[in-house]
Amino acid sequence: MTEITHFYETFQPEHYDIYLDINRDKKQFSGKTTITGDAKTEKISIHQKFLNIEKVEVDGNSANFTKDDDNDAFYVEIGHKGDVKVTITYSAKLTDSMMGIYPSYYEVNGEKKQIIGTQFETTFARQAFPSVDEPEAKATFDLAIKYDEQPGETILANMPEVKEEAGVHYFDTTVRMSTYLIAFAFGDLQSKTTTTKSGVKVGAFGTKAHKANELDFALDIAKRSIEFYEDFYQTPYPLPHSWQLALPDFSAGAMENWGLVTYREAYLLLDPDNTALDTKQVVATVIAHELAHQWFGDLVTMKWWDDLWLNESFANMMEYVSIDAIEPDWHIWELFQTSDAPMALQRDATDGVQPVHVQVNNPAEIDALFDPAIVYAKGARMLVMVRALLGDDALREGLKNYFAAHKYGNARGEDLWSALGDASGLNVGKIMNSWLEQPGYPVVDALVQNGDLMLTQNQFFIGEGKYAGRQWQVPLNSNYAEAPEIFGERTINLGNYAELRKQNGKPFRVNIGNNSHFIVNYDQTLLDDILATATELDPIDQLQVLQDLRLLAEGRRISYAKIVPLLANFADSKSNIVNAILYQIAGDLRKFLTPDSAEEETLRKLYDKLSESQVERLGWQPQAGESNDDQLTRPYVLSASLYAKSADSIAAAHKLFEDNHDRLESLAADTRVFVLRNEVKNFGSDALFEELLHTYVQTSDASFKADIRAALTSTTDQEQIKKIVAKFEDAGTIKPQDLRGWYFGVLANNDGQQAAWDWIRNDWQWLEDTVGGDMEFSSFITVTSRVFRTPERLAEFKEFFEPKLNTPGLTREIEMDIRIIETRVKLVEDEKTAVNAAVKDAVK
Repeated sequence: MTEITHFYETFQPEHYDIYLDINRDKKQFSGKTTITGDAKTEKISIHQKFLNIEKVEVDGNSANFTKDDDNDAFYVEIGHKGDVKVTITYSAKLTDSMMGIYPSYYEVNGEKKQIIGTQFETTFARQAFPSVDEPEAKATFDLAIKYDEQPGETILANMPEVKEEAGVHYFDTTVRMSTYLIAFAFGDLQSKTTTTKSGVKVGAFGTKAHKANELDFALDIAKRSIEFYEDFYQTPYPLPHSWQLALPDFSAGAMENWGLVTYREAYLLLDPDNTALDTKQVVATVIAHELAHQWFGDLVTMKWWDDLWLNESFANMMEYVSIDAIEPDWHIWELFQTSDAPMALQRDATDGVQPVHVQVNNPAEIDALFDPAIVYAKGARMLVMVRALLGDDALREGLKNYFAAHKYGNARGEDLWSALGDASGLNVGKIMNSWLEQPGYPVVDALVQNGDLMLTQNQFFIGEGKYAGRQWQVPLNSNYAEAPEIFGERTINLGNYAELRKQNGKPFRVNIGNNSHFIVNYDQTLLDDILATATELDPIDQLQVLQDLRLLAEGRRISYAKIVPLLANFADSKSNIVNAILYQIAGDLRKFLTPDSAEEETLRKLYDKLSESQVERLGWQPQAGESNDDQLTRPYVLSASLYAKSADSIAAAHKLFEDNHDRLESLAADTRVFVLRNEVKNFGSDALFEELLHTYVQTSDASFKADIRAALTSTTDQEQIKKIVAKFEDAGTIKPQDLRGWYFGVLANNDGQQAAWDWIRNDWQWLEDTVGGDMEFSSFITVTSRVFRTPERLAEFKEFFEPKLNTPGLTREIEMDIRIIETRVKLVEDEKTAVNAAVKDAVK
């Protein structure tokens, strides 16, 4: 493998003049880039990818250069060190890979249209202009763009447009920034704008395929997020504007380009009159995440990609801090507890997982760093621990100093710990490096031994794991004052348990609030004490008890059969997060049975028992004035009731479909998916299938599209499954950005699993050619591993993917997913009898 060499060591740009002439009709562009900078060697290295370099000049004179496509490079003979001006004339093609400069396709009133956008993270700026395409190589940029412009079209970039001459649009000089944050877009766009209290112009932009009011929610969240961050960071937003742009084709969820943030349409645009609360929460947190980056990632950028967590973990935490401040009634930290926390805990328990801070040895491995469960979710949990330890006053003071010291520059993790340590007086680095540099997390065993309350920490594994003697600095957050604030030893004795219990007057617990990244295994004495009054705990603590039991069962420390009898105790909870973990565990039970077996019929009865009273309480339609918890709980219980084949629920959903057949889009957004899925599964026909597929293509409502996809991929009809799979490679029906969701939907459907699995094996090369440059490419392997649970599927998975182990960027994912399936297969084989017996007992 090629070792990474940093081009910044040979050439340090100070300023770029970039001219681009883009022709949409011909799908090509020409460019001229002049880079002014400091040559550290007489032969400098510059990045390029897929560029046809026609001429290179050094200080106005023609210069020799050598291309090296294998390393995305060309090398220029400078002949001297020091100040230099390098001008490169080149041409290239627009891509259809959603990387570099590319078209997004959409329709308005049956007319096919496109807008041009960009995606330069991680290493795709080099497909648009020659550059030292590394985070540390910050420079200022002057951008000038000419294109085949039509009347009424809009062009956007990081900075405001300062003039237009002879069809060329010139943009103001940027501040010092990294190449991957440059962005521009043009096409037939609509917009809404506002201004923050400090004078920053904020805009939301989208195509005219959408209703104008679909921009309102994003504009409001963006404005208030920027205002919040300016106050929280005590650092002004450094640019004159912040544009939010929805692109019809976008490989990631969103991208923090400085001043021109780009989004997948599903994460920016929504119908304010009919969007589920959980969808609004996701869109709001995505916007707040990207705007957190405008400081943390853009103003101060990681020095190299191994510190990617420094950008992403922090933005992941701040999205919740921000939305909690501007929408306090949402209790948004509950979403963190049901999404980020369990995702991190599940992934981080598999041996071989990457640490948050991971070295990069090959350029192709950079995209593989973007493990959402680790770099985003676990990293965010680390920072939540830091925030809890420091308090907001010290956190804000530390961040203010961090930004002041490193603005328009680069930093490493230790720079952040140093700033926070100086502000708080704590050795933050010592505490956090145990979490940052090591993979995994501990299980804290709490037990009464010889009358004393003992705590012990050991690495927790789901599946086989090699113990390496790792220890962590664990913030215990206990409800007993006798427990230390930080538990860094292997074992600690807290004293006589009977005396402690009497003094404290309540069951012993640690990780109150579930903010620290560890789980707890209480012995039977301590667990029984907690469970005796568990329903009196607040919802997050109830969630934590069930979550830890679930993970202990996944890790074979206890049996799932032990948890089954507890579920009914929580079934009437009015908390959505308690219902979230309750139905996650109920969902886990499905892996222990054979589809359409007697055991599944019994499990359906358990689902009915758990959901029946809640369905009756909440009904199928949103009620005026109902709580957020009720809105968010309804989908859990309706889904469970339909899985249970409740005749009343099937009939209620069918009636809603019939009553709204001509206006399905207007069905209540939080129940629409269940109405559609019920219709396809229980009342399906070829006519309905074709109708829904046509509607999927025509609608511009991303939420409605997702509901139709979920419904169609649940069909039991083999001919319809064949039709869906045949559409996987038809971009006119299923955009490549949406393909993973369709593939997973069919694969997770027992009746479609074989067809989807055959497709990915037969057409892997097509998939790699189509989305192989996408940082989410490896997730096709990930979602496959989530479904398989039999020895036969494990053998097939290994047979197909093991020959691909040496593919850069896929190695870790394949190794991890083989372990994940192996672990699940063994768990199912060993425990299915006991678990199914426990389910049978629970429905008696």
